Amino acid sequence: MTDDQTRDARAHDAQSHGSRVHDLDRASASSDAQAHAHSPDDAAFLDRVADRLAALPTVRAVTLGGSRAQGTATSDSDWDMAVYYRGAFDPADLRAIGWAGEVSELGAWGGGVFNGGAWLTIDGRHVDIHYRDLDVVEHELAEARQGRFRWEPLMFHLAGIPSYLLVAELALNQVLRGSLPRPAYPRALRGTAPAEWRGKAGLTLAYAKGAYVPRGQVTELAGALATAALQTAHAVLAARGEWVTNEKRLLERAGLRGVDAITAALGPDPRDLERAVTEAEKLFAAAE
Repeated sequence: MTDDQTRDARAHDAQSHGSRVHDLDRASASSDAQAHAHSPDDAAFLDRVADRLAALPTVRAVTLGGSRAQGTATSDSDWDMAVYYRGAFDPADLRAIGWAGEVSELGAWGGGVFNGGAWLTIDGRHVDIHYRDLDVVEHELAEARQGRFRWEPLMFHLAGIPSYLLVAELALNQVLRGSLPRPAYPRALRGTAPAEWRGKAGLTLAYAKGAYVPRGQVTELAGALATAALQTAHAVLAARGEWVTNEKRLLERAGLRGVDAITAALGPDPRDLERAVTEAEKLFAAAE
């Protein structure tokens, strides 16, 4: 089978498998390509990489995410991509392409939402590839539509991540090959997620007030304030019905950058630390 025939077969297979996911608004590679502008060099690069990824066994769709998909990238931004597969996926097939870098096994990034991926250098560009199991993605989409989600810890994320991050990726990422649903923010999730996140923020501050403030533990309290701020930011964005995929600009989006001044003024006097917690509580309560 030629490369063109392989791509055609995969596109047809992705369409048939995609019918299992019900959504009012379907996303196609062609419509996404029209909606996101890339330089000629970048477009050619994406075509080459997407073709190779789409040809991997069991892969049904390939996406571009992060700042490159959302139009906020800088010249040195990484390229965040994902392969959506159905059934068994063998990372050895990705490794066999021969791109420089590290290709993890399934589950090597802790399981759950981030069940593995690759850090690669392709044509001089830094490319991150995430594994996305379509059965899991469809389950989390169904859960989010019922207002249900779970919380997971994740390296480099102070507040952890919600399982509906997988749904956020469907809503925001650019489909390069295949077809995926493009969900709106579920009304039920807007009703449940804010209280969950604000509850976590409240518990974080309550623990800090009892454990860190009396001991004058500045560093520990600073960490708790940062965590609670990001938890609150998740609540604010969920209440607005705005998707979140990482924490990089989360405080700005939620209008909570004022926590910087609170943490910058921390000192070892327990009275000052208690005052900082009170100021943070007022800031978080006012955020909407």
